[in-house]
Amino acid sequence: MPSLLFVMIVAASAFAFWSAGRAAAERAEALGRDACRAANVQWLDQTVHAAGLRLKRGENGWLGFERTFRFEYSYDGSDRHIGRLVLRGNRLVSFSGPTRAANVVQLH
Repeated sequence: MPSLLFVMIVAASAFAFWSAGRAAAERAEALGRDACRAANVQWLDQTVHAAGLRLKRGENGWLGFERTFRFEYSYDGSDRHIGRLVLRGNRLVSFSGPTRAANVVQLH
C-alpha cells in the first residue's frame, strides 16, 4: 500500500502540472487575442485550444514543456483561418496567424 507521503507527492505534482497548463493557456489566449486585435481581424470563439505538448530542452539545458495552442480568426466574418502559437514555459517561441500582425507580435 502506498504511503501517504507518496500519495501527497503525486497529488502535488499533478496539481502543479495542471496549474502550469492553465497558466500557459491563459497566456496563449492573451497573445492570440492581442494579435487579432493588432491585425484588425475577428478573434473567433474567444478561446485557444491545446494542440500539443512535448518535452523540449530549454536554452538553459533543462527539460521543460513546450505547449502548442491553436485559435481561429476571420478577416471578414465569413471565413475561418487557423492561427498557431507555441509556448515554452511562459515564453512565446513560435507564432503563425493573422499576417498583418506578424510585425506586432514579438517573440520573447
